[in-house]
Amino acid sequence: MIVTVTLNAAIDVTYRVPRLRPHTTHRVSEAAERPGGKGLNVARVLAALGHEAVATGFAGGASGNRLRAYLAETDGVTDALVPTSGSTRRTVGVVDESGGDTTMFNEPGPTITSEEWAAFLGTYRTFLDGGTTRAVALCGSLPPGLPVGCYADLVRDARAAGVPVLLDTSGEPLRRGLAARPDLVKPNAAELTGLTGATEPMRAARDARRRGARAVAASLGPDGMLALAEDGTVWTARPPAPVPGNPAGAGDSAVAALLSGLVEGLDWPRRLARAVALSAATVAAPVAGEFDRGVYEDLLGRVDVISEGDSRQ
Repeated sequence: MIVTVTLNAAIDVTYRVPRLRPHTTHRVSEAAERPGGKGLNVARVLAALGHEAVATGFAGGASGNRLRAYLAETDGVTDALVPTSGSTRRTVGVVDESGGDTTMFNEPGPTITSEEWAAFLGTYRTFLDGGTTRAVALCGSLPPGLPVGCYADLVRDARAAGVPVLLDTSGEPLRRGLAARPDLVKPNAAELTGLTGATEPMRAARDARRRGARAVAASLGPDGMLALAEDGTVWTARPPAPVPGNPAGAGDSAVAALLSGLVEGLDWPRRLARAVALSAATVAAPVAGEFDRGVYEDLLGRVDVISEGDSRQ
């Protein structure tokens, strides 16, 4: 099984409006609500790919109860969320149908107590020590109350248990997490720049490896993905054409693709082809955490994956 960690889970609400204009009232043409937070999106995509996924993290309040009810309806995802006294946050995405752009509103999340954190650690370490966890994904922002270095602690726990660990976060939690030497980090270009100060993705990926990551896979939006592998080989992957739609959740689908490819023993070209095809298929889907299977299957064999050689040369 693959364990996904979502410390700041959410209820994702998506509104679609004909045109988004500030300072006015909008009539919503369509509304959708789903369990959200990066790791939960990853878990649902993993399940759709045929992998057993366990979702852990925190959930609380009426919104947390709704989130767990949604998870109970998702085949292939086991709910191992830890209760918290605060209420699970909501995120609201407003899709402007005239241009396809999405405007996001993200609540901060509940304040996690030391007792709740200890309960989560017990759950997390049980999965690591059980002998059936093949990989771990640590995903998303931190809720109030948690130390900024907590992802680094979770990376160390996974490495001590011999379980491959992927880290997908940003800012100071990413900086601290890198020092614990995760097997793979999956930032986007902006997050890489924020981490390293370098605007050129390859230079930034090299810097991220020097800071501790064994491998780096960077999402480049419509330009696909760049990977700096464990052996120093550089790979780039591009979709055959841009896919219009809602980009929310595309990076989470890429994480699911990279993790599923890792546990299946795929080489980097096939992992990246899956990641780019799944990301594009998620853009084509109406809500985050889902993907258009027809688009995915159509693109999978048409993603252009190129080796750029050894970055150490």
